[in-house]
Amino acid sequence: MLEAKLDQAALLKRLLDAIKELVTDANFECNEEGINLQAMDNSHVALVSVKLDAIGFRKYRCDRPMPLGVNLGSLTKVLKCAKDDDMVTIKAGDDADVLNLTYEAKNSDRIAEYDMKLMDIDSDTLGIPDTDYDARVSMPASEFARIVKDLASLGESVRIEVSKEGVRFASDGEGANGSVLLKQTDAARRKYARIAREEGEGVSKAEDDEEEQEAEGDEEDAEEGGSKKKKKKVKSEDVEMNGDAEEDEDGEEEFKPKSDDEGEDEQEDDEDSSNKKKRKKAPSSKTAKPTKKSKKSSDEGDSDGGVSIEMNQHVTLTFSLKYLVNFAKSSSLSDDVQLMMSNDVPLLVSYKFGQGFIRYYLAPKIGDE
Repeated sequence: MLEAKLDQAALLKRLLDAIKELVTDANFECNEEGINLQAMDNSHVALVSVKLDAIGFRKYRCDRPMPLGVNLGSLTKVLKCAKDDDMVTIKAGDDADVLNLTYEAKNSDRIAEYDMKLMDIDSDTLGIPDTDYDARVSMPASEFARIVKDLASLGESVRIEVSKEGVRFASDGEGANGSVLLKQTDAARRKYARIAREEGEGVSKAEDDEEEQEAEGDEEDAEEGGSKKKKKKVKSEDVEMNGDAEEDEDGEEEFKPKSDDEGEDEQEDDEDSSNKKKRKKAPSSKTAKPTKKSKKSSDEGDSDGGVSIEMNQHVTLTFSLKYLVNFAKSSSLSDDVQLMMSNDVPLLVSYKFGQGFIRYYLAPKIGDE
């Protein structure tokens, strides 16, 4: 028996929107590790591979490995009946020919159930060999989607060239030509290196946040300690001043008492001087806060956008823009995309998200294809 529960139906919706135009029928292979899908398009030019890890589900149970043959068009129609924030539960018996989907609304008592017929699909799982790619490009998914969409209006093919200068996307059309060059930035290299390190070491964002909070707490403690020291110094100075006054009283000079008017005038002067000090201190405290915000915003700006390139040798390949435009629909699943290339080897376009990944393999064009 299979039972898988997701917190939001939006994930499945976006996933199917990304692959439904490439693949019509496919098997979802379910096992104790999660749900996998692997299928090729009708022309056998592109291959899509999807993995949803069991740990990414709110609840997951799969007693034995089982395939779920599904028509993606029909599944898309059923998922449209769910809201993006609905919890979705997928159920199927061991030998069942029906897939059950249940949608539960979070803010109401609404529960909707749909049954969908399963299909017997004969498909062989292709072994994807591990490849040491000569070039690896990491970039924002939105930028990749924009580039392929713009160039698709000019021509049918795009030439992707990775060199020391950067990564260039060029398209030659009948009426116009166009190219886009993206250069590597230090901020992007640090960003994607940090992401790779976190994935390799299993460092969570929560731990990073805790470290930042501890560092901020140490800074605040240091500031408080400094302010306490300043207060102690001020008190010691006051004591010394009082001591001088006592010495003056004990000295030869006579002490002349002041009148009430003079005392009131002196108090008013003291109040005016204290108010002036407060007014002077107030702007400094206000100006201190924006400096922290500006520093934080600058740190955030360094981590956004940009391209990171890892290259062993110069790579130039040509691909069909029609497929790349379809691949770019996965930008709704992930903020970043990786392009992995080697000469005479299919292009790998990889999107990683919280529950797993989606990967596309596209054969390059040879000659005048």
